[in-house]
Amino acid sequence: MIKVSKWVVALALGAIAVNLSSCASIPKGAVAVRPFDQQKYLGKWFEIARLDFKYEKNLNNVTAVYSLKDDGKIRVENRGFDYMKNEWKESIGKAKFKGSPEVGRLKVSFFGPFYAAYNVLSVDDNYQYALVAGKNLKYLWILSRQTTIPDNIKSKYLQHAESLGYDTGDLVWVEHNK
Repeated sequence: MIKVSKWVVALALGAIAVNLSSCASIPKGAVAVRPFDQQKYLGKWFEIARLDFKYEKNLNNVTAVYSLKDDGKIRVENRGFDYMKNEWKESIGKAKFKGSPEVGRLKVSFFGPFYAAYNVLSVDDNYQYALVAGKNLKYLWILSRQTTIPDNIKSKYLQHAESLGYDTGDLVWVEHNK
């Protein structure tokens, strides 16, 4: 019989708890889109702006393509050009709803069983522009079906983010030129 250290069990349970809590989170005061239409959200999005973090550092021409998989999960294909290394980077992941598919709260994974929060905070009626948050004020994205976004939508999304406590002055505005 295999004897497992209680420390190993404690660490494993702790990691699971952190993973579960992080994918369940939404920034304080934020409300996800309801009703949310998964079919309208699928397809290609261009990243217009983001709060930078290590996996997207030095990336421009960033896109995300969402497609439905046979098992009901969503395939996530992120792609961007690393202008420092002069090379394309791509990451394939999966997403699933955190609760009802009528609410824009999902969890996304690019690394095995570890999920991160993906909260759609705002989307226009035609699903051409979206404001997306992670679990806290460190993660924010503005997305568009085109490589640009109208000033009135940009202003609306920036005001929404600021009302939640985001420092929109820290946003990285993504260039699309390749």
